Amino acid sequence: MRYSALASGSNGNCYYVAKDNIAVLIDVGINSKHIHLRMDNLGINPADINAIFVTHEHTDHIRGLAVFSRRYQIPIFMTQGTYDGSKLEIPAHLLNIIQTNSMVQLGPLSIYGVPKFHDAREPCSFLVSDGIHNISVLTDIGRVCDNIKKAIKISDVLLLESNFDEDLLENGRYPHYLKNRIRSGDGHLSNSCSLAALLASKTSRLKHLILGHLSGENNTTAIVEQTFSPHCQDVKLSIANRVENTALFELNAEVNQVAETLCLKKVAAQVSLF
Repeated sequence: MRYSALASGSNGNCYYVAKDNIAVLIDVGINSKHIHLRMDNLGINPADINAIFVTHEHTDHIRGLAVFSRRYQIPIFMTQGTYDGSKLEIPAHLLNIIQTNSMVQLGPLSIYGVPKFHDAREPCSFLVSDGIHNISVLTDIGRVCDNIKKAIKISDVLLLESNFDEDLLENGRYPHYLKNRIRSGDGHLSNSCSLAALLASKTSRLKHLILGHLSGENNTTAIVEQTFSPHCQDVKLSIANRVENTALFELNAEVNQVAETLCLKKVAAQVSLF
């Protein structure tokens, strides 16, 4: 499996996961120009993207969605609440409405919705599995529910939100209502809350931890590294910054699998993990 954070932060989010000839994006929160530049940096052909999964309707997750999807005729998977909240006009033949805990099968990849708390209409994160390894993209988490704990527990690769430092937020220039929104339990995870969630639920199967969705105002990569590095002696640690893509990482399967025929399923909630 191959994966990268093409963009991660409160200014835009887009994540890439692929295996064999099947590739998906989770969110397209940067504009078309920047997504093309970052894909080009990694040797990714935009025309090879098979589907886009949308976590929720906030601008930093959908900014480039409509233009990019239309250009390459890529199917979009999102909940009804996310679609209604987005106010985007998406062609009917590209729109697939899913439940927050649905599973969609694309060739060798199973994409599972992970219901969560966030101040959006019907949000969910996503876990992508090839049946052997699991890659979880868990951002925009108000608080750590059982679904998030389970996703962390079964992850081989975990991209986890580490949005803000409590002291920087408290003493920063944000208005009081916005500070309260961020730390409300329906906003974002602080560095310390993210670390606590990791330590409580991670298992020995975790190979790579990527911290992401850092606030530009209330966090720094130095603080995040200082917070997490003492606890990652046996895990590869990366921090996705706000202005460039990460490397294109590869997670090698322990056994070979034969790719299945591409199959776009709108809903398969009966095989949900969450």
